[in-house]
Amino acid sequence: MKIHHLNCGTMCPLCAKLINGQGSYTEPGKLVCHCLLIEHDNRLMMVDTGIGLQDIQHRDQRLGKTFQKSFKPKLDPQETAFEQIKQLGYDPADVTDLFPTHLDLDHAGGFSDFPQAKVHVYQPELEQITQPTWKDKLRFRFNQFKPTPNWQVYKQTNSQWFGLDAISLEETLKLNIFIIPLIGHTKGHVGIAVPQDSGKWLLHCGDAYYHHSQLDETDHMPTGLKFFERMVQAIPQARHNSLEKLKTLKAQHSDEIEFFCAHDPVELERYQINEN
Repeated sequence: MKIHHLNCGTMCPLCAKLINGQGSYTEPGKLVCHCLLIEHDNRLMMVDTGIGLQDIQHRDQRLGKTFQKSFKPKLDPQETAFEQIKQLGYDPADVTDLFPTHLDLDHAGGFSDFPQAKVHVYQPELEQITQPTWKDKLRFRFNQFKPTPNWQVYKQTNSQWFGLDAISLEETLKLNIFIIPLIGHTKGHVGIAVPQDSGKWLLHCGDAYYHHSQLDETDHMPTGLKFFERMVQAIPQARHNSLEKLKTLKAQHSDEIEFFCAHDPVELERYQINEN
């Protein structure tokens, strides 16, 4: 598999010191939307899609004013997955499968740019859209799911991955990719495990954590990120349990697995430097 690490949406919320742990209190922070573009057997696949073209063109309806004021996204069309795929010499129409870690607006915004693709989703996550509670109605941007994506729904796990319950895609897609439930941030949040040619696995942890230090013993997560993480968690104890699973997994298998989350610019830069 050939894997590209893309930033599909830069966000510049207030106060770098509280968001990134460095810089000043008056300097804007920086968060990214770390997505994967995977090329395998003449097919293109994505893990998360970030902010899409329709989000930029219809920003108030699809993203909402609160998100724009709070996170100050750049909304640069050249950062969308659609445009970056073209810049890499591929055809966006060849994207066959999308694997969202969850359905928050900064992860699902690109769905409408790839209407031909199947969207592989864990059932508890999709139920927040199809059977929303009042909290779900406040959280999710339902305009992002029009027209209705081509959902491929997974109701339960069918395998194990390094001791974690997982959904193997070997039977359905003939792919050695795993969907790993890491619920808590949302009710059906997952990680996506992808094999690399090096022999090590990549685990896209989505929003199961926010800062690269969280999986280490020397956790120095910035105060602002810590506050936001707790403010948006759907199931607090489940989120904590998922984080503990990741910390244990890293302690035991760091020689076999590489971990990264969706919004940490330090992690993204590390991969993009190696890629270049």
